Amino acid sequence: MNLEQNRITVYYDGACPICIKDRADYERLAGEDGRNVVWFDITGRDNELRALGIDPRKALTELHIMDGNGQIRSEMDAYIVLMGRVPRLKLLAWFIGLPVVRPLLGRLYRWMVRRRLRRQGRL
Repeated sequence: MNLEQNRITVYYDGACPICIKDRADYERLAGEDGRNVVWFDITGRDNELRALGIDPRKALTELHIMDGNGQIRSEMDAYIVLMGRVPRLKLLAWFIGLPVVRPLLGRLYRWMVRRRLRRQGRL
């Protein structure tokens, strides 16, 4: 696999303190395994997101990544890919992907994000 196929881009909310902390935690845990992750702050970049086929409103409420093949993945799929790249997080990525766990975590995630955005006056 060449470097470009191994690189992913993570589209995250840089105006969200929790998202910034999550990014820092991921980078700390990933260490060298995180070197092929490009972080893209979506704040104020609606036109760029649309050009990639990402709805800017959904980008606020769901994590999105672009894998090395140019495929956009969102929500739990994005988390599974992102965590699956780090040996210390692979088991968690597997767990999130379980058929019973995945939809429950998806609902919980959406509820938490909407709640945060409402409190911030951004939804």
